[in-house]
Amino acid sequence: MTKEEFRKNAHLLVDWMADYMEDKEKYPVTPNVRPREIYNQFPNHAPEEGEAFADIFKDFENIIVPGMTHWQHPNFFGYFPANNSEPSILAEMLVATLGAQCMSWMTSPAATELEERVLDWLRDAKGIDKSWKGVIQDTASTATLSAILTAREKASQYQINQNGFQGNEKFRIYSSSHVHSSIDKAVKIAGIGQENLVTVAVDSAFAMVPEALEAAILSDLEKGFVPLCVVSALGTTSSTALDPVEAISDICEKHGIWHHIDAAYAGTALLLPEFQWMIKGHEKADSYVFNPHKWMFTNFDCTVLYVKEPQYLVNTFSMTPEYLKTQLDAEVNNYRDWGIQLGRRFRALKLWFVIRTYGMEGIREKIRKHNQLAQLAKSWIEEHPEMEILAPVPLNTICFRYVDSSKTTEALNLTNEAWMQSVNQTGRAFFTHTKLDGKFVIRWVIAQTDVEEKHIVESWGLLLEKLDAIHRS
Repeated sequence: MTKEEFRKNAHLLVDWMADYMEDKEKYPVTPNVRPREIYNQFPNHAPEEGEAFADIFKDFENIIVPGMTHWQHPNFFGYFPANNSEPSILAEMLVATLGAQCMSWMTSPAATELEERVLDWLRDAKGIDKSWKGVIQDTASTATLSAILTAREKASQYQINQNGFQGNEKFRIYSSSHVHSSIDKAVKIAGIGQENLVTVAVDSAFAMVPEALEAAILSDLEKGFVPLCVVSALGTTSSTALDPVEAISDICEKHGIWHHIDAAYAGTALLLPEFQWMIKGHEKADSYVFNPHKWMFTNFDCTVLYVKEPQYLVNTFSMTPEYLKTQLDAEVNNYRDWGIQLGRRFRALKLWFVIRTYGMEGIREKIRKHNQLAQLAKSWIEEHPEMEILAPVPLNTICFRYVDSSKTTEALNLTNEAWMQSVNQTGRAFFTHTKLDGKFVIRWVIAQTDVEEKHIVESWGLLLEKLDAIHRS
């Protein structure tokens, strides 16, 4: 492709992108396709000769787009938000164009220093202790794994990194049963073993019970285990339950245990001063993660890990072979030493674009609006005689279901699953589920960048329409 062809095709793509962002709610939220239907539209072998860009783009429009789930659709209410925004997309285009490798200060000084400054901005805006320092990772799964590995190396005085496991470490990790599955994966990857992930009881709001945590720790100490790390959740995956950070921090501090706060989704709410009570006591913890790519209008991937004492993180991951050494290493942050990856994308640029375009107040305004829309939808569900909400709604996720006192839990689970599937099959909205106390519940997550009250009204009407159809069937 010549530079002139690139210019022409780039303009074509930008026009398509702008049209898509204007028209995205005209697409079905989820595609009506069967497994292998898309796969079978591609040739069996890669092309031997180059093809015209116009042909490639035509296949993109005719094969790829019809098979996409449209996560940016205002009626996408499933899983968690993965929202983007115009400034974030523009920044991503520049990142791809620059093609920079941002593993150290020397390889891209501006990328390194912008990352440090932007993360200081966010730290202060979220009410995190000013002594903490941040680093951008790809996902919260990687950041949490990094925190657990750091806790492991701090406890072993870096001997596991050096000599491997000796077979007598007997480490234990603690979390509630409602934290993200990435905790289970991190425990396996870190060599701790899933058998050593201790599940702590939760209360009626699905938040960790501090007394149950301390009882589990004391029991393990008596058995000769070494309590290594507690992972608390600010916004559990199923219901956005909020673990009591301060009480957990006190227990961890008392027993010398690393405390990692997983705020991957709900952490964005800390930008609102009225929600900073959620992190009270965090200064006694050790690490904290949140995802701007979940609710801060910054497209995937972009995770921020904050640590109280960065030297433990750096000592865990630092590898400086001769070919990476520079005369300035003692004066700068080389973020390759702050996590697992050596290669690093210039993720700070899109954060910078988003923050400067919206301003902190503009971001807060959108987050408040999402919370208000959730409270509106919550009020409709509460007023409906055949529905119930099964978890508190502190933010913008509602866990609800259809109820009928004459039916068993199993029968209700099947009815609610059928209800949700009938809604999703229309392509007009998309919901996902979880189970709370064995009950199938629909999760309504209201956080897409452009979601408005009209979308909530339309989706509520769809829910009622399909529930009525189930009654008639």
